[in-house]
Amino acid sequence: MAAEDERGNRASARPGTAGALVWTAAAVPLPGIAHLRMRRWVAGAVILGLYLAAIAALAVWAMSLTGAGADTLTAVAGMALRSSWLLTAMGVVFVVAVLWMAVIVHSWVITRPAGRSLGVRLLSGAVVVLLCLMVAAPSALALHGGYTTYAALNNIFGGPDREGVPHDAADPWNGAERVNVLLIGSDSADNRYGVRTDTMIVASVDTRTGEAVLVGLPRNLEDVRFPEGTALAERYPEPYGFDLLLNDVYQTVAEDPEELAINPHVVDPAADTLKAVIGHNVGLDVSYYAMVDMMGFRDLIDAIGGIRVNIEEPIPYGVHGGVLEPGLQLLDGHEALWYGRSRVNSDDYGRMGRQGCLIKYVAEQVEPTTVLTSYRRLAGATERTLSTDIPQSKVPAFVELADLVGDTGGMSTLQLSPPQVNTANPDWDEVKRLVDEAIAAQGSDGDELPTGTPSPTNPAAPGEEAAEEEGRTEWQEYTGLDEEAPADPGRQVGEQATDLSTLCP
Repeated sequence: MAAEDERGNRASARPGTAGALVWTAAAVPLPGIAHLRMRRWVAGAVILGLYLAAIAALAVWAMSLTGAGADTLTAVAGMALRSSWLLTAMGVVFVVAVLWMAVIVHSWVITRPAGRSLGVRLLSGAVVVLLCLMVAAPSALALHGGYTTYAALNNIFGGPDREGVPHDAADPWNGAERVNVLLIGSDSADNRYGVRTDTMIVASVDTRTGEAVLVGLPRNLEDVRFPEGTALAERYPEPYGFDLLLNDVYQTVAEDPEELAINPHVVDPAADTLKAVIGHNVGLDVSYYAMVDMMGFRDLIDAIGGIRVNIEEPIPYGVHGGVLEPGLQLLDGHEALWYGRSRVNSDDYGRMGRQGCLIKYVAEQVEPTTVLTSYRRLAGATERTLSTDIPQSKVPAFVELADLVGDTGGMSTLQLSPPQVNTANPDWDEVKRLVDEAIAAQGSDGDELPTGTPSPTNPAAPGEEAAEEEGRTEWQEYTGLDEEAPADPGRQVGEQATDLSTLCP
């Protein structure tokens, strides 16, 4: 009898159609409020309590991130680039959205009046559907973004089947003091055959301090040597077997991977082989490669909102008379591409220097928050333009390492270009010595530049005693010009690696 009276009281307490819609609409920002209105005290209290507790937890988390240090933000950015975390987050979003919409619909069911006309019922139902869409639309957007990132991670970095050495999150580098990654800028076009790897830089990074040495290899290096026992070494034996340039190695292997690739079964046998060949020639164990299409580089820069660059001299570019004007400029993707690509009034080696500067600017300016706020654009641009053999399990560790490089680590460059190296007839033993000394000097000197490193007040390069006695720098001796140092930003002169903060404006 009491239960019947309770049901009767609830029925008599129901508002009209307009009131029911108002209470149902109130259940969108405050789930459970309609249940309390209809005296369903337990259900309303549980729903509203859980909702407010979740809001409070999110607010506390957001406030902690606002005042958090870079380490916390980097950890969160690393989580956002982990497939397991993305799947969990998408599952939570889906379940919460379904439950929230169920509460909205039930709020209408318990508040709607009986005996209304068909037209009123249809119109009211349409309003309830619109209220559900207010929850469904942002949830669908979040799920789409999560899936886009999840798909990009699996397409770029692969799944568990691409894992090599077992990954230990506590020691992602397996005790190694340095990790070496080959950065490749590829260039292809409809009017040109094949792919040219015009940008080749080995980034050697100290896993503890973030100190990095960028070893730049000119595209026109000749007399490339190949690891013993490989098909390439057999087809092009030393001393002068390979009669093409270094940037032809990739395409040579790509044309016949089954015969020439060191491992023809990997995703990109040509890039994997180029990684091993360059490591062999510079004397480093290059563990990974990352190859970016030069045109796709434009999309990546746009995805992070551009790069700030201080341009000291006008840089002409393109065939339509474009110019990057002097001053502190925020370059979009198109402009950044030409900053690192233009050879007008310059040469290959000046371009190499600017590319090193770009890497420095990206490392310094891209924050973990950028990964979190631009993940959809980054995922889409990266999936279109990046190929790599970095396993997915290492991605969070690389995010942390990149943040360490940008925050506390110094970045120096060693360019294997004239006058350091004769590109037409390189002495590879000397090249290995230069690379070894560059890495050893960084490890021993910390943030300090090697003695004699070129700087604005000391443009002379080290090891040029004869030139100094004559009052001329090594650059003047090499070029025959009056300028004491190269005008191109980032251009290194001298045998010792140079801090990019000195070379890049």
